Amino acid sequence: MRTVFDPENIEPGDYYRLLTASIVPRPIAWVSSVSADGVANLAPYSFFTVASTAPPVVQFTSVTRKDSLRNIEATGEFVINLAHEPLMDIVNASSANYESETSEFDALGIESEASEKVTPRRVAAAPIAIEATLRQVIEVGNCFVVMGDVVAMAVKPDFLADDGLPTFADIAPLSRLGRDEWGLTPPVRRIERPDRPST
Repeated sequence: MRTVFDPENIEPGDYYRLLTASIVPRPIAWVSSVSADGVANLAPYSFFTVASTAPPVVQFTSVTRKDSLRNIEATGEFVINLAHEPLMDIVNASSANYESETSEFDALGIESEASEKVTPRRVAAAPIAIEATLRQVIEVGNCFVVMGDVVAMAVKPDFLADDGLPTFADIAPLSRLGRDEWGLTPPVRRIERPDRPST
């Protein structure tokens, strides 16, 4: 016997909390952008994934229209900074409702660095930064899915293994869970993907 939650009978805010407590863990896109007036913005989004590999496209979802979305629509550029465990408190602090005229970089003393191909700056301490240009914004209900073409990925050398790829253990990425819970680096099990179904 299961408890069934019908969205027709539940307030949207309560259903949001049910969804985010159930679809876990969710990686965090720490999105840096710049307004049309040149104000740098930095905010975390936990609805984030890859949309395409060829061409490489990433996506994140803004629940309602926020500064990051407005900035990206105005300038066509953004950076997804991957946050790791040592940055957890500052990532959380950057989620506060700052005024549009305030830069979270400045307000929180977050060091930035120039990006390779886009105007928004990267978070200097982030192990990986994904630079992107806007492909499209899709409105879905009260949300906006932001898709960006990846134009560069900047990875700190310390996070690259001998095969040239980042390792999960070294990145130690943060994730969001339900309520006010955050996920830390879990144990990893390696298992080969089969070439064909087993008989």
